Amino acid sequence: MAPKIIIDSKLLDVTITRLCYQLIEVHNDFKESVIIGLQPRGVYLARRIHKKLSEILKSKNIHLGELDTTFYRDDFRKKELIPNRTNIDFIIEDKNVIMIDDVLFTGRTIRAGLDAMLAFGRPKDVELLVLIDRRFKRHLPIQAKYIGKVIDSIETQNVKVEWTELDGKDRVTLLS
Repeated sequence: MAPKIIIDSKLLDVTITRLCYQLIEVHNDFKESVIIGLQPRGVYLARRIHKKLSEILKSKNIHLGELDTTFYRDDFRKKELIPNRTNIDFIIEDKNVIMIDDVLFTGRTIRAGLDAMLAFGRPKDVELLVLIDRRFKRHLPIQAKYIGKVIDSIETQNVKVEWTELDGKDRVTLLS
């Protein structure tokens, strides 16, 4: 069966803009808030969100970090995982953290991200932003506050998020 396009490049841009305005409603000027993208693919969404927020708010003072969760994953000894780079050059202690990932499925990556983040301090609050929420296979009680799109899919299907920077095009597809 051919892949079903869930989000094309135009809808992705509209979705990112909507998510940014939702963030602005809660975080205003981002003086007490930071953005952390989860490696490997959540960082692309985090960079886009950061860029759009910087344009809308006309600010260069929004902190953006990238967090590798490899060694905090509960399956890291079972799979051959390649560590990515962590880049958090700011303090998260007593800050509002917006954790960003591309797809929320079982919740295990987010749990690993929460554990890894604590190595950088204790935030005041943590919110989750995801592009795609696959709501029917959660292993952990984790939910996103900001969601680009909710999809209903079965376990054997895969959601593929493609980024121009990595894959040459922007789109999200459902593969059977």
